[in-house]
This record gives sequence, structure tokens and C-alpha cells, in this order.
Amino acid sequence: MKHAGRALSAAFKLIFLSLVGVGLLCLVAWLIHFLPIIYVIAPIWVLFVLFTLYFFRDPNARPPTAPGLVLSPGHGKVDCIDKLDTQPFLGGPCHRISIFLSVINVHVQNAPISGKVACVTHTPGKFISALEADSAVYNENVLIGFDSSETPGEKIGLRLIAGVLARRIIPFVKVGDDTARGERISLIQFGSRCDMYIPLQYTIKIKLGDRVVGGETVLAAK
Repeated sequence: MKHAGRALSAAFKLIFLSLVGVGLLCLVAWLIHFLPIIYVIAPIWVLFVLFTLYFFRDPNARPPTAPGLVLSPGHGKVDCIDKLDTQPFLGGPCHRISIFLSVINVHVQNAPISGKVACVTHTPGKFISALEADSAVYNENVLIGFDSSETPGEKIGLRLIAGVLARRIIPFVKVGDDTARGERISLIQFGSRCDMYIPLQYTIKIKLGDRVVGGETVLAAK
């Protein structure tokens, strides 16, 4: 599948950088004749490697094929369902569904619909806790807008929001790319949040507290 392996590449990069850091610490320990610290550093690094490989896991999505569906872009817990008076990309009022991703969730995001990427807009900001649904107002985020291929003229928006630990949002797509429902589109490193912006003609199919699976769980339908 498209973009498969990109999350694992990010994991190996972190592991390599951590190995360089551990090597430097061990060198310093050897120079100052304090070798026992190596027996502390080594198991901590092994645990870090295991956690990193677990965190960057990237299962293949199995999206439903029925028409008129909007799928969850991320794995996590729905903690906000409301309506916005206006959303600039959609050009009017819309449903908002906010999904919190904890550090134990999969952090690769999947395309909620099939269509064309109309915008990928990065907005600098803070890195306050993503536990709050309103963190989208203040935090570093990337808005990915989709023009639906099922319904011409219809737009769906996805905002990827950084948190206290999530310091890097990595889009896999760019403006003009065609995406298939369930396809990998981005990665957020460590705990974070996804906000979905959906036209009002859709009926919401989930409720507060639901656990959702990226590229598989139906958020809304016509």
C-alpha cells in the first residue's frame, strides 16, 4: 500500500539518533572511569527501542467500500462532537469530531475519503496538552483538505494537532495528490489529536467515548 514503511523509517531514525547519544555517554563514562553507568544506560536504551518500534507500528487499514462514508483518520477516542458556525476550508458550518490519540495508539493517519488533496496548511503554535479539544486553537497543527471524488464540490477537512509530546507532524501527501479511502496520509510523533470537519448533510454515526480505528471506523454517512 502507498506510504507503507514510512512510520518504520521514522522509528529507525529515532533509534539511530538515540544509539549515537548512548554511544557518546558510554565514551564519556569510559574516559572518566565510571563504567558501571553503562549497566544502567543499556537496559534503558533497549526499553526505548522496544517502545519506539511499538509506537510506530503501522497496520494496514481495511476500509469499508459502501458509498457516502467518512472514515476516522486516526486511532483513538472520540471526546468531542459538536458543530462549528464556520470552517474556512469548507466555507460554512460543519460537524466537528475530535479524536484524542494517546501515546499507546497507532499514530499513522489514514484518508477519511477518496478524493484529491486541496490544501496542506501548516500553522505554528504552542505544544500544550492535546487532552483538551480546544488545543486546536493554540497548538501547532496541519490542516489537510480533501475535495471528494464521490460528490463533486464536496469538501472534508482534517486537522492534525500537536501536543505536549507530539512535536512533529509529518504529512505524506501534498496538494494535488489523489488519495484512496483508508490510504496512509500522515504521521504524528507521540500523543496528539485529530479534528474532522464534515458537511452538515452527513449523519454522525459515532458517539462520545467511542474508540475508533483509522481508515476503518465510520464517523459519518449520508
